[in-house]
Amino acid sequence: MRIVFAAALAASAALPAFADETEGHVLAYDRKAGIIVLTDKTVWEVPGEISLPADLGRGDRVLFEYETAGEDGLTALDAITRLAVALPDGTDGGS
Repeated sequence: MRIVFAAALAASAALPAFADETEGHVLAYDRKAGIIVLTDKTVWEVPGEISLPADLGRGDRVLFEYETAGEDGLTALDAITRLAVALPDGTDGGS
């Protein structure tokens, strides 16, 4: 029984990285520090190799594609894509 438990424990320790994604609205973007804060207060550090639109700003909707290693958390941020641009103040967005 101990051998089975030890084997199961060893197998779970070598978990592969899983791809995942999330999206949200930009609350703040610090270009110099490379940090994006979403409206749900999550903070994302943007690696230097990821390029972002020069006009990315408050209210834009973005998609983050990243990899995780189970409970060990985020291992790599693969891409950030702008899904929608925020409307200028004073516009209602109606059709």
